[in-house]
Formats: sequence, C-alpha cells, structure tokens
Amino acid sequence: MARYTGGCLCGALRYEATEKPTYEGHCYCADCRKASGSGFIPFMSFPRNAVKFSGKILKHRSKAASGRVAVRNSCAVCGGLVFGGEVEDSTSFTIYAGSLDEPMTFHPRVAIFTRNRPPWAVIPPGLTIFEGLPP
Repeated sequence: MARYTGGCLCGALRYEATEKPTYEGHCYCADCRKASGSGFIPFMSFPRNAVKFSGKILKHRSKAASGRVAVRNSCAVCGGLVFGGEVEDSTSFTIYAGSLDEPMTFHPRVAIFTRNRPPWAVIPPGLTIFEGLPP
C-alpha cells in the first residue's frame, strides 16, 4: 500500500496519504509562484478519502487564474505552506511536495500552467507540458 507523510516546518500540521497520487508535477501559475516564493510549486494530487490531516490550519483564499477560489493551507504555528483544498468541501487535495517527509517519493510527470512562466523557471526534461490545466 502506498503511504506518503509530511507536514510543515515545525511539525504542528501533519498529513498522511494512503493512495498513489492521481497527478504529480510542477505548477508554474502566477498564484503558485507567489505562494511559494519560487518559480513553481511541486505538487501531488490525492482524492479526499486518501488523505488525513492533523493540526491547526491557517487558510488563505484567493481568486485563481481559473476564476474559482483557491484555498491554500499553512501551519497556524509556523506558517509553512503544506497543501491546497478545502478540508470540509474538496473532493481532492494538492499536497506540496516540499512538505514530504520522504522527498524521494515525489516523481513529477507534468508541468502545468506553463504559458506565462518566467524563462528562469526551468521545466525539467521528460515532463509532459500543458499551457493550462491538462484536458
């Protein structure tokens, strides 16, 4: 059985996922760049029933490029960015791969929202590239 664990910098916000991710990749959208302070966010998507969270969550809502509301979740203690999605309502969650306990379990396959990425945000070879969301 697949098992992925991780959390924030101080360890107060934790998660465990018990299925393989449905998507793994890098998101180059402006929102992810701003949220991470980097050129992209490495992410893993999991269905709702595969992930359990523990700890105090600080939610931030913003309008996403798609026009929908994006919910990003950080630790309420240290502020470390950990996952995306609404714990009460989402059908899936986006775990930010930098929060994994075992970073070698992350295997990116796609690069999304590449249309407006800055040239210094390099796309690793071998990823399937999408200008927006995959179809």
